[in-house]
Amino acid sequence: MTQLSEPAAAVADVRVTGLRKHYGEVRAVDGVDLDIGQGEFFTMLGPSGSGKTTTLRMIAGFERPDAGTIELDGKDVSSLPPFDRDVNTVFQDYALFPHMTVQENVEYGLRVKKVPKEERRVKAKDALAMVRLEGYGDRKPGQLSGGQRQRVALARAIVNRPRALLLDEPLGALDLKLRQELQIELKQIQQELGMTFIYVTHDQEEALTMSDRIAVFNQGKIEQVGTPAEMYEHPATQFVAGFIGTSNILERNGRTFTVRPEKIRLLTGDAAEGESGTITAAVYLGPVTKFIVALDGGGELTVVQQNLETSSEDVHEMERKSVRLRWSADVEFVIEEEKR
Repeated sequence: MTQLSEPAAAVADVRVTGLRKHYGEVRAVDGVDLDIGQGEFFTMLGPSGSGKTTTLRMIAGFERPDAGTIELDGKDVSSLPPFDRDVNTVFQDYALFPHMTVQENVEYGLRVKKVPKEERRVKAKDALAMVRLEGYGDRKPGQLSGGQRQRVALARAIVNRPRALLLDEPLGALDLKLRQELQIELKQIQQELGMTFIYVTHDQEEALTMSDRIAVFNQGKIEQVGTPAEMYEHPATQFVAGFIGTSNILERNGRTFTVRPEKIRLLTGDAAEGESGTITAAVYLGPVTKFIVALDGGGELTVVQQNLETSSEDVHEMERKSVRLRWSADVEFVIEEEKR
């Protein structure tokens, strides 16, 4: 198991130890250990079937672990039902009551807890203000956009001020531009509240944008835990290097190492140093161009270059040209294969 970086806070809000969950022969979660600090935005990242959602559901109480323990603020809650755990969950499908107004939806959890009517009203209005929905309290969910409905679901989840908020791919159903806007808003709300957020996603950019720390899941296990910069700049395994962003994996002189595409300089003309190769594809992406270069020594590299002066016409003319690729040794990171 890769060495885990320390949580942001000394006291763990959520601690998971030796967590396991099997479905027949399938090991959905296979010995997961995590310490999540108070007030941390912690993301569980991985492909479909990697175990991240099952882990979140066990923390929430929707699934019972086959082995291991789950602690909230030092208290073992492994056998408690969801309503006895000081957590709330936000889902991708909003799960709002369509017959209730926005205000009534946000107040619902407070009403179940028998909070007095006036106190419910004030807290719900404050929660709606925090998610930028002042003045929407009298509307029904059907009158709102997808992004607005997700904000209502978030307000309903935070109004009780749970110890931890669990978010299961909450932005997955939204279009790209709105998803990017809400990523920034979610992070700002989390910082304003100082609440622990545990976020599940398969979107690497989303994880890098919002997280204090990230755990990368693969086949029921954790490959690596670290800050976004640690995960991107220093991936511990080939899986992490390939899953978070685009990474070139090279074998030279008995070493296996990664180099990120934006760290490589692409040189044309009479450059004498660096790896020689031929551009087999050039893709114009507006701000940048992505080049695929077949190396003369075998293999290929992806290179990303800013389009400071380059047009789409210039890019296509570069295909099939001979080039040299150069990078500094300090941007190489040696991968240590994890022993399973």
